[in-house]
Amino acid sequence: MYDFLIAPFLEFGFMQRALGGSLMLSLGACPVGVFLMLRRMSLTGDAMAHAILPGAAVGFLFFGLQIVPMTIGGLIAGVIVAMGAGAVSRFTVQKEDASMAAFYLISLALGVLMVSLRGSSVDLMHVLFGTVLALNNEALGLIAAISVITLITLVIFWRAIVAECLDPLFLRSVSGLGMPVHFIFLGLVVLNLVGGFQALGTLLSVGLMMLPAAAARFWSTRVEPMCVLAVLIGFGSCIAGLLLSYHAALPSGPAIILSAGFVYLVSTVFGTRGVINMRMRRHHHRTA
Repeated sequence: MYDFLIAPFLEFGFMQRALGGSLMLSLGACPVGVFLMLRRMSLTGDAMAHAILPGAAVGFLFFGLQIVPMTIGGLIAGVIVAMGAGAVSRFTVQKEDASMAAFYLISLALGVLMVSLRGSSVDLMHVLFGTVLALNNEALGLIAAISVITLITLVIFWRAIVAECLDPLFLRSVSGLGMPVHFIFLGLVVLNLVGGFQALGTLLSVGLMMLPAAAARFWSTRVEPMCVLAVLIGFGSCIAGLLLSYHAALPSGPAIILSAGFVYLVSTVFGTRGVINMRMRRHHHRTA
């Protein structure tokens, strides 16, 4: 048991850095995922994850696989796409989901094209799927900073973010915080996707944000416990995925996301709000 569960993290520095980076990602991204889910914006997170690719690609073209330029580029691209999709939905007849889909598809194609112009297929795979086992101290520092910023922002704006999730019209009617809080929250989404991009790539970073949140929804109806449970599921998924990657020689990023996906599937069946319990409750009400 020691050799299987503990030894890989004690004996290898790359496993320690991967574990630290993925746990810090879970700490910031999973609560953000809960609010995305409650807002019914889960697919928006996926679109934003693709949207950061062109900016990261510009940083890659000029500086190679360096964290700071790719991060700054990703942040700028994410903000541009979010504002562009919002402007289209606000000033035209098109809804936000359609405009976001259009912008992210353009961004994804543009980003892949830009990376392919200079890099190899290995570089493209690195950008799209990340390399959690190759995290260095610079990447860990960036992820830690993003997690701290996210947690502090959530604590400061907690009540406003919860209100904006559950009843945005009410928040805007009683306070002027409605629109600023919405953009602050979108900023947190982009920031955490950029952090996840360092470890899991643009295609998988949203997985660690949304799957634990979706799984937690089957176990709780209150926001605070849901966020805590999502973080714990994220922690467990990262540990299980890294161990699976180490012992079975599998890609680490997909192994982490598949571990979270397994928890989600189990939760859909056995959760307190899952299939079995919901069927039992309906049967009880019919026979009562």
